[in-house]
Formats: sequence, structure tokens, C-alpha cells
Amino acid sequence: MKLLTHNFLTSNIIKGVKNGYPLSILPGKVEMKEVDFNPEFITRMLPKIEWSALQKAAKECGFEEGLPDIVGEEQLGDTDLLKRVHKALLEIEVIEGKLVCPESGREFPINNGIPNMLLNEDEV
Repeated sequence: MKLLTHNFLTSNIIKGVKNGYPLSILPGKVEMKEVDFNPEFITRMLPKIEWSALQKAAKECGFEEGLPDIVGEEQLGDTDLLKRVHKALLEIEVIEGKLVCPESGREFPINNGIPNMLLNEDEV
């Protein structure tokens, strides 16, 4: 699971959960997988990214260095910054581990890089 995917996942469908975001990552196995750098893609994605959730996820995976506290419009032309964001969003991949709902503590397994967000009947 790439951190880009993680940034959009929520567990707010669970009964009694209001927000369910961001999910915590309990990484078991994390790999770096090289992906071609596409600055246009990163620039278009930045406004859609919840920055604090990305920072938290990168830190939980052991890769917090290099991400600034905030990203503003004036930084979109900074190629070095875009490469660091690219690395965090697309190259850090959680292969095995768990996602944890911040409100209910419900754990969702990640196997072979795929998060299983299926709920039991009594949870919806």
C-alpha cells in the first residue's frame, strides 16, 4: 500500500465512528519501490493531500525526514521538494502490517501491499 492510497482511506463507515481519519499504520514490512518521477502529477496531487496525515504515515513507516511542516503555493516550483513528496507518496510501500482506526481501535490487515477494509456485518 502506497502512502498516497493511505492518505485517502478512512474508517468512518464503522458504526459509532464519526471521523475515522487518519488511520494509523503499524508496519510489519515496508519497502522502497522506485517509481518514475512525474512533477506534474505531484503538483496536481498536492492540494488533495492531507499533509499532516502524510507526515504521520511517513513517520510511522520510518521515513519522516525531508517533509516540511507545511507546503504552500510558492513551493510548487521546488523540484527538490516535489521529489521528496514523490518519494513519500509513491515509493514508500507498506507490504505487511495493519491500519488502525483512531476512534474504535479496529485493525485492518495489510497483506501483500493490499489493505483489507472489509467490515463484519455487526460493524455497519
